[in-house]
Amino acid sequence: RVPALWMLANVKSALLLTTSNRSESSVGYTTMDGDTAGGLAPLAGVSKSFIRSWLQWAEEGLNIPELSFVNQLQPSAELRPGEEQQTDEADLMPYDILNAIESAFVYSGLGREDIVALISQKFPEAPAELYVHRFLKLFTANQWKRERIAPSFHLDKYNIDPRSGFRFPILSKITGF
Repeated sequence: RVPALWMLANVKSALLLTTSNRSESSVGYTTMDGDTAGGLAPLAGVSKSFIRSWLQWAEEGLNIPELSFVNQLQPSAELRPGEEQQTDEADLMPYDILNAIESAFVYSGLGREDIVALISQKFPEAPAELYVHRFLKLFTANQWKRERIAPSFHLDKYNIDPRSGFRFPILSKITGF
């Protein structure tokens, strides 16, 4: 599907934009020739939680009632045919927790045990050990995908863009991940 989009963009002298965001990119919850394909990644510097909050604000604050249809949906990659209940957060973890782990790891430079303690304190109902393990495993395994993300804008205190910010070894064997 993407070669056809690239062809159309080239024929029209247009810029193909990607649709992947930072939350998805940090854990590799992206398809290389799908939501990451493009020449510019306008959402790659912001989290899924930010996007969802902004869309709700735009619906109400900018009076765009049509956004209610989007805001009622649960984010889903819809990768498994026939599975109507698949959601991104069920596959990964709640995005607020993912963002907290990402910030603690990338921005604050905390280690695994400190991140587990932080998540346990901030989200007492969450299985912190499981979520931190899952995040670190996915984050380290998916550096190669982040290497291919199109250039993006960075709107907050940190980013995961390996060309301008956080770089993690593509080949790594870290104890505990």
